Amino acid sequence: MHNPPFPNESTTLQLAGPVGALDVMVDPPKADVPAQPVVAVICHPLSTEGGSMHNKVVTMVGTTLRELGIATVRFNFRSVGTSAGGFDHGVGEQDDLKAVVAWVRQQRPDATLWLAGFSFGAFVSLRAAAELQPQVLISIAPPAGRWDFDGVQPPANWLVIQGEADEIVDPQAVYDWLDQLGAPHELVRMPETSHFFHRKLIDLRGAVLHGVKGWLPNPESATA
Repeated sequence: MHNPPFPNESTTLQLAGPVGALDVMVDPPKADVPAQPVVAVICHPLSTEGGSMHNKVVTMVGTTLRELGIATVRFNFRSVGTSAGGFDHGVGEQDDLKAVVAWVRQQRPDATLWLAGFSFGAFVSLRAAAELQPQVLISIAPPAGRWDFDGVQPPANWLVIQGEADEIVDPQAVYDWLDQLGAPHELVRMPETSHFFHRKLIDLRGAVLHGVKGWLPNPESATA
């Protein structure tokens, strides 16, 4: 399978993954915002529970980053949509992420890599961070206590957003894990916020905007 070039407009496409084709959605920065030399790859929640690149939290994160001038890449892990393969408990999904990042870096060699993930996607992106070395990592509701986070190495620019009323990921388990890990991070606790950020997506947008704005290569040009 021959991979397509990186598009300049919003496009769905397929990339060659480790076990077959991967569904991918690429979106450029918002048209009225100065473009940043950044591509953000965003990972979706649990495949076996209906998670996909069209999840509303994943979509909101992508829209928010585009408001800051960042091109975004969302994709379906293996077994989701028309992405080939079967669910692999986060192991093969890391390989899917690495394949997407390899394509981004080959197509946009001058761009800085950012990674973001929601829930299971936060686990996968954290697990792959040591190898992929993103400049920024955004972890939304990282499922500490549900998946094995031993040995993760997040970058220095790490934003963690956690709902205080999360019914799936125990917020205290996340806070305890962050304390134990001891890695530099910016933690945003969102009061009265459930796992899927029901009625809180605008607040999530604000948390992402304010959390990462200072890490932009050209922060003075950001208008959001």
